[in-house]
Amino acid sequence: MFDISRMNLMWISFYSLGAMALAAVLIYVARYVVKNRFLSIIISMVAWVLLIAAFLLMIPVLGGSTHA
Repeated sequence: MFDISRMNLMWISFYSLGAMALAAVLIYVARYVVKNRFLSIIISMVAWVLLIAAFLLMIPVLGGSTHA
Protein backbone atom coordinates (compact mmCIF):
# COMPACT_ATOMS: atom_id res chain seq x y z
CA MET A 1 0.00 0.00 0.00
CA PHE A 2 2.82 2.39 0.85
CA ASP A 3 6.23 2.49 -0.79
CA ILE A 4 8.14 2.50 2.50
CA SER A 5 10.80 -0.03 3.39
CA ARG A 6 9.99 -2.55 6.08
CA MET A 7 12.80 -1.24 8.27
CA ASN A 8 11.36 2.28 8.14
CA LEU A 9 7.91 0.91 8.99
CA MET A 10 9.47 -0.73 12.03
CA TRP A 11 10.90 2.60 13.18
CA ILE A 12 7.59 4.36 12.55
CA SER A 13 5.84 1.77 14.71
CA PHE A 14 8.40 2.27 17.50
CA TYR A 15 7.88 6.05 17.39
CA SER A 16 4.14 5.52 17.49
CA LEU A 17 4.33 3.20 20.48
CA GLY A 18 6.61 5.66 22.26
CA ALA A 19 4.16 8.49 21.61
CA MET A 20 1.31 6.38 23.03
CA ALA A 21 3.33 5.57 26.15
CA LEU A 22 4.29 9.21 26.62
CA ALA A 23 0.65 10.24 26.21
CA ALA A 24 -0.38 7.77 28.93
CA VAL A 25 2.27 9.13 31.30
CA LEU A 26 1.22 12.71 30.57
CA ILE A 27 -2.44 11.91 31.27
CA TYR A 28 -1.43 10.33 34.59
CA VAL A 29 0.66 13.39 35.49
CA ALA A 30 -2.15 15.76 34.50
CA ARG A 31 -4.73 13.93 36.59
CA TYR A 32 -2.85 12.96 39.73
CA VAL A 33 0.34 14.98 40.06
CA VAL A 34 -0.37 18.50 38.81
CA LYS A 35 -2.64 20.49 41.09
CA ASN A 36 -2.86 23.62 38.91
CA ARG A 37 -6.01 23.24 36.78
CA PHE A 38 -4.78 25.35 33.85
CA LEU A 39 -1.48 23.46 33.63
CA SER A 40 -3.35 20.17 33.87
CA ILE A 41 -5.53 21.11 30.88
CA ILE A 42 -2.47 22.09 28.83
CA ILE A 43 -0.70 18.81 29.64
CA SER A 44 -3.85 16.85 28.77
CA MET A 45 -4.16 18.61 25.43
CA VAL A 46 -0.53 17.79 24.60
CA ALA A 47 -1.20 14.16 25.52
CA TRP A 48 -4.25 14.02 23.25
CA VAL A 49 -2.31 15.51 20.34
CA LEU A 50 0.40 12.88 20.88
CA LEU A 51 -2.18 10.13 20.98
CA ILE A 52 -3.86 11.27 17.76
CA ALA A 53 -0.46 11.60 16.06
CA ALA A 54 0.44 8.08 17.20
CA PHE A 55 -2.77 6.67 15.72
CA LEU A 56 -2.13 8.50 12.45
CA LEU A 57 1.42 7.16 12.35
CA MET A 58 0.06 3.62 12.65
CA ILE A 59 -1.88 3.90 9.38
CA PRO A 60 1.15 3.23 7.15
CA VAL A 61 2.32 0.49 9.49
CA LEU A 62 -0.99 -1.34 9.35
CA GLY A 63 -1.26 -0.70 5.61
CA GLY A 64 1.96 -2.56 4.98
CA SER A 65 4.73 -2.05 2.51
CA THR A 66 4.89 -2.64 -1.23
CA HIS A 67 8.67 -2.19 -1.12
CA ALA A 68 10.46 -5.37 -2.10
